[in-house]
Amino acid sequence: MSASITSNPGFDGSTAAEEVAAALSSHIAGKTILVTGVTPGGLGAHFAHVVAAHKPKLLILAGRSTPKVAETVRALEAAHPGVATRTLELDLGSPAQVRKAAAEVLSWPEPIDVLVNNAGIMATPYGKTVDGIESQFGTNHIGHFLFTNLIMPKLLESKQGPRVVNVSSNGHRLSDIRWDDFNFQDGKTYNKWVAYGQSKTANILFSVELAQRLGSKGLKAFSVHPGLISTNLSRSANIDDFKALQALDKALDHGAGFKGFTRKNLSQGTATHVVAAFDPKLDEHNGAYLQDCQAAPDEDLKRYAVDKTSAARLWKLSEELVGQNFDF
Repeated sequence: MSASITSNPGFDGSTAAEEVAAALSSHIAGKTILVTGVTPGGLGAHFAHVVAAHKPKLLILAGRSTPKVAETVRALEAAHPGVATRTLELDLGSPAQVRKAAAEVLSWPEPIDVLVNNAGIMATPYGKTVDGIESQFGTNHIGHFLFTNLIMPKLLESKQGPRVVNVSSNGHRLSDIRWDDFNFQDGKTYNKWVAYGQSKTANILFSVELAQRLGSKGLKAFSVHPGLISTNLSRSANIDDFKALQALDKALDHGAGFKGFTRKNLSQGTATHVVAAFDPKLDEHNGAYLQDCQAAPDEDLKRYAVDKTSAARLWKLSEELVGQNFDF
């Protein structure tokens, strides 16, 4: 077995986020952390709760639903009196609103030390973002691509070594980027699981390319598979959808596939977020894909998801889709 790339080789899929945060407490303290997707009961909200116990300078909670974000903030402040919070309305499916949110971030005085791109949708019926992109690819990747790059000046101002964490999934195994038809012939050939897989592959490739392009400026970028957790992310999927996922896995010859992963509770599911966001040893492994608090085993990572040529190609495609080039 190869040596662990993290500071705590004993951490695994059963480790709680609270234990990880306690071990990395000194690397949380004093940091300004922005998290997208903080619906109560979800991974982003739990991550914020765990981190709040370790004296961050500021927690910025971003989400589409202002009432849900406010609910998470109230719970945070009740559990951790004195924690500094700020909210941000962020609708990743609307480029105009993403730009408005980014402009607000750029107007703030603080640098951003850690950005956790946690928001996402899964296995939704066919739909499009405001600018006509298939909704899972558009929300899970393109929205985060635009937001991350627009606030990059704030990340690069960080004196503590900025980090970007992109929450992906073992679902990336379901599809490479559909370079010639990412929109599924305008829905005619749509498969919700293939679309989800494409978007999760994009999350990993985005991390790889961020590391390539901005590593020399001190930025670290990682992607994570949280594990199988029952959250509101799966609200769009019914029992027949999960049967379809099993069938797709079988057709793609993924062995145990979906059945081969152990279910986690919310705390175990958030633990890898905490490792990716704060473990200093990961600095030596920029662009890495993590699961179960460690580097993902080779057999659980599709090579197309970390191909550097594909990562550069996706960056260019993403720039075309948002209508803006990003050179830092």
